Amino acid sequence: MTWVVRVVLVGAFLWGVLREDVFHGWGYAALAAGFVLCAAAVRGCYLTTLAMRLWPSVALLGVPVLVGVAAQAAGSHAAATGLWCVSAAIAVERLPLGAGLAFAGVSLGAYVLALHDRSVTTAVTVVGVLLIGYSLRLDEEARGAGFRLLAQERAARRAEAESAALAERARIAREIHDVLAHSLSAQLVHLEAARLLIESDADRQRILERVAAARGMARQGLAETRQALSALRGELTPVEEFLREVAAAEGARLETAGEPRGLPAEAGLAVRRVAQEALTNVRKHAPGARVEMRFTYLEREVELWVKDSGARGTVEGLAASGAGYGLLGMRERAELLGGTLEAGPAGSDQEGFVVCLRVPT
Repeated sequence: MTWVVRVVLVGAFLWGVLREDVFHGWGYAALAAGFVLCAAAVRGCYLTTLAMRLWPSVALLGVPVLVGVAAQAAGSHAAATGLWCVSAAIAVERLPLGAGLAFAGVSLGAYVLALHDRSVTTAVTVVGVLLIGYSLRLDEEARGAGFRLLAQERAARRAEAESAALAERARIAREIHDVLAHSLSAQLVHLEAARLLIESDADRQRILERVAAARGMARQGLAETRQALSALRGELTPVEEFLREVAAAEGARLETAGEPRGLPAEAGLAVRRVAQEALTNVRKHAPGARVEMRFTYLEREVELWVKDSGARGTVEGLAASGAGYGLLGMRERAELLGGTLEAGPAGSDQEGFVVCLRVPT
């Protein structure tokens, strides 16, 4: 629509110039050359104002003014008037406001002096040109603000998408650590123990027990990997059912309290992983201990409490090692969800270790 308006205005301008019947013969060539020169100068002015170059813009915008002076001298008042008014409107629209008004004053001053007419029509024309230029300026500023807001929104969406991708990568990394590291470390413990037993010519039955335990951990790791894939797809079994299965497999006692309800995927996954890690720590650092688990539905959160009674067996080989990364991972998982995790000795009057997780739901 803008280009249609421009074409109509240029057509009306040329029609008005030709109606004066001032140009003849080579005069039409001069008219065409002047028109092309002014069009190129206005185009260049638009580009230099986009680059925020003031003086080149003023110089280019002065070309139509000078051509208007030449047209007035040749007797074409319509051409001169059109060029001076267009130059003034573009100056107010494109240049800094102070410089634009000053340039418009010069251009419209030439129009008033050449007209030799101080009527109300002249004043209305001058004011109208200034208002048109200022209106175009406001429109440009509004569109510029709109484009800047659009660019900021697109940048914010890109940043949000990148943040979501990083968060998803971190989630997958946590799942890989919690599943594979848990399973492989347990298998490594049993296989290393089997190696030591073989080197010491131990009883064949003890060696088979270790190998069978490693095989069981491999089978369990495969099942947990499938569960992790289901979790990443959003396909999770109820938390209580999972806790019952884990407690039964480890010989732990489980209690539940509160009104059961569905949990968000992330909260349910955190409860699963913390329960697994806590029971793994019991198996590694307190073999033979009795384990009590309590899962409670609170008003706006859930709580998982795991306590062991202290080591009853002997902690051997790699089972006695550990840098505490499991607890750090559990605490990180809880804090990412706005929850808390407390882990430490049961107390001065009790034996064992306690892990307590709270996550909002």
